[in-house]
Amino acid sequence: EGFSSVKFFLSLYRFQACVYFASVFQAMSCGIHYLASVFMAVTPNFVCGFPGNVSSVLFHNSSASSIEDIWTLWTSTENYIVVQLENGEIWELDQCSRSRREVSLDLAYEYEGNKSVFPCSDGFLYDDTKWKSTVVTQWDLVCDREWLAKLIQPTFMLGVLIGAVIFGDIADRLGRQRVIWFTSAGQFVFGIAVAFTFDYYSFVIVRFLLAMVSSGYLVVAFVYVTEFVGIKARTWASMHVHAFFAMGIMIVALVGFLVRTWWVYQIFLTIATIPFVLCCWMLPETPFWLLSEERYEDAQKVIDTMARWNKVSTPCKVSELCSVQQDDLASGRTGDNDTSSTKKHNILDLFCNWQIARRTITVWLIWFTGSLGYYVFSLSSVSLGGNEYLNLFLIGAVELPCYVIACLAMDKLGRRNTLIPFLILSALICVLIMFIPQDFNILIILANMAGKFSIGVAFGLIYLYTAELYPTIVRSLAVGSGSMMCRVGSVVAPFCVYLRSVWIFMPLLLVGIMALLSGILTIMLPETLGKPLTNTLVEATEMGRNKKSCSEKTPPAHSDAVLEKIEMFGQERVSADK
Repeated sequence: EGFSSVKFFLSLYRFQACVYFASVFQAMSCGIHYLASVFMAVTPNFVCGFPGNVSSVLFHNSSASSIEDIWTLWTSTENYIVVQLENGEIWELDQCSRSRREVSLDLAYEYEGNKSVFPCSDGFLYDDTKWKSTVVTQWDLVCDREWLAKLIQPTFMLGVLIGAVIFGDIADRLGRQRVIWFTSAGQFVFGIAVAFTFDYYSFVIVRFLLAMVSSGYLVVAFVYVTEFVGIKARTWASMHVHAFFAMGIMIVALVGFLVRTWWVYQIFLTIATIPFVLCCWMLPETPFWLLSEERYEDAQKVIDTMARWNKVSTPCKVSELCSVQQDDLASGRTGDNDTSSTKKHNILDLFCNWQIARRTITVWLIWFTGSLGYYVFSLSSVSLGGNEYLNLFLIGAVELPCYVIACLAMDKLGRRNTLIPFLILSALICVLIMFIPQDFNILIILANMAGKFSIGVAFGLIYLYTAELYPTIVRSLAVGSGSMMCRVGSVVAPFCVYLRSVWIFMPLLLVGIMALLSGILTIMLPETLGKPLTNTLVEATEMGRNKKSCSEKTPPAHSDAVLEKIEMFGQERVSADK
């Protein structure tokens, strides 16, 4: 396992290594922002405020001089606190209401006399033993405003959904480089802005924008690193993006443990993006996208730069590989009136014929199932208990071996042959959990973690598999639309868990059915292991052994040998250059 990781890093040349690690470093910030609300929007214990100064506090049989001393005894939201004010009034403080006892003789916890009920017009008192401040305590998002707190993460995920589609499409139209520049700067600007929002609504809006750029970066980064590394390193390169995302989750746990004020916590998390923001402008455009846009001269410049960095004395020539005349290169093909070079691609291109349409439907279903299963298994594991910061840290850490196993299996068995058994295994684990007695808690937890591990392998694999199944001209759009289906799954997952009230195993049944269906449909997808990336929809269709071409005029297709040589450039040295 360790040898394979070392082999991957050694397979990257200096230029590709710098580009790769710069790109995946920023993926940590995506993991950070995705999970930041776990501690930022915590709702601590709370009760209604009281009008005046307190002289004594009573909670069951325990008395204290301040409410802060009572929080350690608080065990249920149905509890209430009795306080006596300096003016002699005795109040019962519930979470969303307060009552004043009409007869205030002796301070006792139980009282059967008349009480006057009042709303919490004096605000709320919060338990600050864990968190000094959260967005919930900042804007009193409790009781009749509790629904606003519950909207924080769904609105963020809505931004993730929209950002995946928008920036995936923009990256195919304007290039990967510009999107990476914009989304990287956007993560830093919006991340800092979140900490200085002045009310709940501005907070949600800025986080929505932060979600869009974070999602946009993650989608385009997968495509970017896939197009820069060669075939031999493509599997490990794409999967290690997930590993850096998981490291971002671990950073959230660490910062959450050290910083207990939400806006300071947000600033510290955002600072992680500074190094990349300062150097992201140096990242070049990918030769694949430049060639798809027939910008051969610019593609040659990037290849020449790669040659200088990698100390390759005989760089490949685009004019030779693509059979393009040198005078066409010099003029940038300005005289070419082929409308295909200016064709704007959209999501309908993912359904241009039956072969591509069937592939798209299957891929979307896998994205949806992976996200749905991942979050259903995650929500089922919250009963583990223990330290919440350590639990989140381990949740991030457990993903690292998951991706290593996925890489090893993908390289040995292939993408499709790895995806199918892990999807079916997830379905079988769902069935297995249904037959485990409810009092076997440890066994149930282990089975849930096994289900999460298996669906995690499929969830991580589908990013790379999607990028390899589609051509350059719609690759970002394909990954972006798949990510959109993934976010739909993450939104549906909580509602799926609510079905436990109908039948305790209903969520597992739904995940099992979806995983089994996805596994069966995956059999019809083509294998992409060891194959060069396609550049046109015609080539992508032929990869599925369907000779029916898309009804469009496409640019001259580059042969597999051409694409493979461009992919492998800088990955294999000539003996004289060693």
